[in-house]
Amino acid sequence: MSSSLNVSLTDKLRRFVDTRASDQDVYSTPSEYVRDLIRRDMEGVAILTKMRRGLDDIKNSRFASETVLDIIEEYR
Repeated sequence: MSSSLNVSLTDKLRRFVDTRASDQDVYSTPSEYVRDLIRRDMEGVAILTKMRRGLDDIKNSRFASETVLDIIEEYR
């Protein structure tokens, strides 16, 4: 299921999005560009959450077999 979200942008931001969502770039539409930004942010949040848990585990003398590199590789 999809839903819409209206976002107000300054002229400068709109020009930037339009440039990114052009035939000369990776994205074909502004929506595609924004969806990719959100997905990347979600991945970053997930990585940070796992890293924070790992630091908490270390602080409390709990150890796991996963390394930070394992966690990052999972999201590539």
